[in-house]
Amino acid sequence: MAEKFAITIGRQYGSGGKEIGLRVGELLGIKVYDKELLTMAAEKEGINPDYLRRVDEKAASSLLYTLAMGSSAYSARHLGVDVPINDQLFIAQTEIIKEIAEEGPAIFIGRCADYVLRNHPHRLSFFIHSDYDSRVHRIMAQHNVKRSEAESMINKTDKKRINYYNFYTGKKWGKFENYHMSLDSSLLGVEGTAQMIAQLVKIYNSESDDERKIYHE
Repeated sequence: MAEKFAITIGRQYGSGGKEIGLRVGELLGIKVYDKELLTMAAEKEGINPDYLRRVDEKAASSLLYTLAMGSSAYSARHLGVDVPINDQLFIAQTEIIKEIAEEGPAIFIGRCADYVLRNHPHRLSFFIHSDYDSRVHRIMAQHNVKRSEAESMINKTDKKRINYYNFYTGKKWGKFENYHMSLDSSLLGVEGTAQMIAQLVKIYNSESDDERKIYHE
């Protein structure tokens, strides 16, 4: 059994991905990390957490920094480059995610965690999506807004997440090859989807490393 496994959950806005992640944490009895990473990153960098919330999951806009960074965000600190606050947050969260995953089982919601932990030996990555109408109705109910406002919130948030993920990973947000499984939450709902993920994790952990190697040969 993999004691130090990590679960990552990417999600469309309004798909219930966060609620599903929290429920999986309850079912498996392990910690879930989402907005908590902002506070941890703020403490790590000595930055006001309210300031970080304004740039959370937003890509940097500095072309000079991007060119200097090349393919590694972490090298920028050692090159004397003036790192934008967005990238300071991404780097800090990346380091924290890796540290937490190294210590034991954990669930990470968003934050490009599937990419950050791509080399983790016991990572299970899921992407939660849902049909557009179901997402609209969920946001309308959660935020008590009209359909037009819910649609605007969905479109803006998904666009922000797409830009953030694509910028920092060089991959395409939501593409099936970036995850082990994509699940439509409108099929089984929050509880059913969470139950399915929890069961998959239990099956995965019941297998030995030798058995898993066979599937990858």
